[in-house]
Amino acid sequence: MAENKKTSYPKEKINILFLENISDVAVKHFNASGYTNVKKMNGALSEEELIAAVRNVHLLGIRSKTQITKKVLDAAEKLQAIGCFCIGVNQVDLKAATRNGVAVFNAPYSNTRSVAELVIGASIILIRKIIDKNKAAHEGKWMKDASGSYELRGKTLGIIGYGNIGKQVSVLAESLGMKVIFYDIETQLPLGNAESRKSMKDVLSNADIVTLHVPELESTKNLVNKNTLKYFKKGSILINYARGEVVDLEALRKALLEGQLGGAAVDVFPVEPEKNGDAFSTPLQGLSNVLLTPHIGGSTQEAQHNIGEDVSVKLFNYLERGASTGSHSIPELALPPQEGTHRILHIHNNVPGVLSEINTQLSKYKINILGQYLKTNDAIGYVVLDVDKNLSKNALELLRKVKATIKVRVLY
Repeated sequence: MAENKKTSYPKEKINILFLENISDVAVKHFNASGYTNVKKMNGALSEEELIAAVRNVHLLGIRSKTQITKKVLDAAEKLQAIGCFCIGVNQVDLKAATRNGVAVFNAPYSNTRSVAELVIGASIILIRKIIDKNKAAHEGKWMKDASGSYELRGKTLGIIGYGNIGKQVSVLAESLGMKVIFYDIETQLPLGNAESRKSMKDVLSNADIVTLHVPELESTKNLVNKNTLKYFKKGSILINYARGEVVDLEALRKALLEGQLGGAAVDVFPVEPEKNGDAFSTPLQGLSNVLLTPHIGGSTQEAQHNIGEDVSVKLFNYLERGASTGSHSIPELALPPQEGTHRILHIHNNVPGVLSEINTQLSKYKINILGQYLKTNDAIGYVVLDVDKNLSKNALELLRKVKATIKVRVLY
């Protein structure tokens, strides 16, 4: 898009709300581009609070704690897009976002290195029994003992879920001299000397350390349970920096107490506090061979900077150019520049005849279409039109009345 393009809607009237202490990088990005109504809040909001807060919001930024329900989306009549400043989008009702024509973006790769490094760090802490030695030292006891302490070199790391983070862990583990085996439901190209195994059981029974990197789905709920824990190599270590629902924590506690597992590191939990300082409880508390952290896998300055930059750019490109690359709800379109045109965005239910009706309505006003882009998914269609003259209010109203229309926006 040419640099002199400007949105038709005045920038000072665009309301942007960032929750959960999103990186200042995002705020600065929009401020530098002339958007002055950017509000940043530290915590998450309840559903009722969100409904009241989003009524006049055009762009909403959240992290993992804020739950965007159908009720919230239905109340947000002006909402164009949601930016999830984190890896996942499971906190957003994507079906409702799609039906409402709201684009949903996230940053699936920005914190992979931070999580991968923490997995390796936790592995070293647990395999060297650092937790016990650290506690003793703080209590004034000297525990210089090599019993039960091992190097990572030569050990086998089992990765369940060989996606972006799993692959990063794989590379780091091999650089430390570990053997890497993995299981994924999708066929994945191994990096380095990593070996794909045909079953999760094969990985669990042969790994000294098992690390989980799977999404939160119905199929992954309690993936590690009292039955699968029996497959683990006796005395092995489990690391869960994926999703809280993936491990049955009561079963894990029992396996640790009985010695089936030698240790565990857990960073994610089925129920997590809303904010810092809130009470927190888990069945794993009080176990000396367990490393507990408060969902900090991606909590580094580098990761938060990268996430802030990645998601804010996607939101900005959608707001100013109509580009929906990376959206989980609106069909993806990457739009080339088109000089001397006016751009219209039309989101509609995916039914036959919509494009034809749009063209018919524009022809009534002798508006020539210079460029047209259409992408659909199962639920909706997204049309971007570049036309040779600005729309009158009457022409815009006709486009709004096209059957199955969800949203129409004149970009510039």
